[in-house]
Amino acid sequence: MVRRVTTKTVPSPDFVTLRGRRFALTDFGGPGAPVLALHGHFGRGRMYAPLAAALAPEWRVVALDQRGHGLTGGGGPFTLDEYVADAAALLRELRLGPVPVVAHSTGAVGGYALAARHPDLVSALVVEDIGAVTDRPVVSHPVLDVSNWPTWAVDREKLRAAIESRGIPDASYFLDSAEPDPQTGGWRLLFEPSHMMASQQAMCGDFWDDWLGSSCPALLMRGEHSSLLPPGHAHEMADRRPNTRLREFAGCGHWIHDDAPREYARAVRSFLNAL
Repeated sequence: MVRRVTTKTVPSPDFVTLRGRRFALTDFGGPGAPVLALHGHFGRGRMYAPLAAALAPEWRVVALDQRGHGLTGGGGPFTLDEYVADAAALLRELRLGPVPVVAHSTGAVGGYALAARHPDLVSALVVEDIGAVTDRPVVSHPVLDVSNWPTWAVDREKLRAAIESRGIPDASYFLDSAEPDPQTGGWRLLFEPSHMMASQQAMCGDFWDDWLGSSCPALLMRGEHSSLLPPGHAHEMADRRPNTRLREFAGCGHWIHDDAPREYARAVRSFLNAL
């Protein structure tokens, strides 16, 4: 039976063992061609529900909870090599490749590195707001310090208030990775702050070789007010890599999919349908 996906419908996660680790993934279903979706730091696969609804029925989104995130168990190591190996193992386990990869932030570094290292698995790339260099001097503040963040509160709104008290204007993105805690009755974050610190630090670097290591069609997205992808760097990425188109989104920051969800979804759909 084909599942009909709306922005309010998120299927229950499936679980698969890859490389000795239990991973959670959200398969939004449908008859369409598969698309692998990779979230960034602090995220989880279910964040792609609005995009899955916008792409259906032509495309079927399969979104992985990456190591250390969401309902995927275990910790690190949190290196690009590990993130790429996980995604490659998933596609081979599900026999899905080659597929388009739609990814955000650090997840998109893993996406374009996957295309470079496993070209048989990736047919196209949508890279949302991340560069070929993710460290200084290109990015002034590459790491969000979450080392002292709260991980639990008596309810969701108090968890929001505790996070926002750390200088976060709107904690909604982070709260998508929070759930009721059956042991305490409160709400807890699904990620460990120490893991996120380790992963952010490990994923700071120069990844030009991986960005330039593939030539499949690519859509590079940049938010006008992004703090992680400066305009000059984005134009250099598009100029240096074949088959790459840069799309800039006015008024948006790093989370284009949240800041302009309809425009973001239309851009992804147009790109995929033109392949």
